[in-house]
Amino acid sequence: MPAEIEIRHCRSLEEFKECVRLERLTWGEAITVPAAIFVVAEHSGGQIVGAFDGGRLVGFTLGLAGFRPGQHFIHSHMTTVLPEYQNRGVGRRLKLFQRQDALKRGIPLVEWTFDPLEPKNAHFNLVRLGAIARRYIPDCYGVTESPLHAGLPTDRLVAEWWLDSERVKGILADDPLPGSAKSERIAIPADVAEIKSKDRATGERVQQAARAKFLELFEAGWVATSIESTGSVSSYILEPAGEISGLRLPEFHEH
Repeated sequence: MPAEIEIRHCRSLEEFKECVRLERLTWGEAITVPAAIFVVAEHSGGQIVGAFDGGRLVGFTLGLAGFRPGQHFIHSHMTTVLPEYQNRGVGRRLKLFQRQDALKRGIPLVEWTFDPLEPKNAHFNLVRLGAIARRYIPDCYGVTESPLHAGLPTDRLVAEWWLDSERVKGILADDPLPGSAKSERIAIPADVAEIKSKDRATGERVQQAARAKFLELFEAGWVATSIESTGSVSSYILEPAGEISGLRLPEFHEH
């Protein structure tokens, strides 16, 4: 990672407008949120963290303040890095800054949604950061015109990143705790991104099969903790909620 990349809070309206420009480059106009939302996040306890190469914004993460009874958290709505800066550690540094900032404020949890049909993102979230997932939202944002969604329902897993857990601290220190002896698996094609971009019908069948299995296992108390790829298959690994090393999950209550 080049030393000149600086990770810091975005504060000004001009910087927020640059975030909007990066949104459009990543997701297109249809799901871009305006600069006003960044202003609201800034003034209501959220986070706007940017990656700067000199004075140029090359990535950012936008987090909104969240609350459930007895639980403050950050909902990390979007994170993006320009293509020429990807696979160079920028995204991880953005998330680590987000974690550090949340812990300083006494916030123990950051959540975000991610597409279960994106194994690379799942690996980053579950394996590299130590997040877990136990909630599945069918068609979370509705069908959009974004080419990234390939016309499919926007099904999403909800990542829970318990920032100060032994699980997360071990993974971030490259010393992960052992997994449970009990596990279930949900397999998807490793090339599912290519499948859904070229053959919508097949992509939707893969999505529906994964949706049914996730909903079934989550209802039974299993939690997605990892993903691994072997040949043509990527497999989510799920463990019993009460047997995740280094993490005691509280009960989840939506409201």
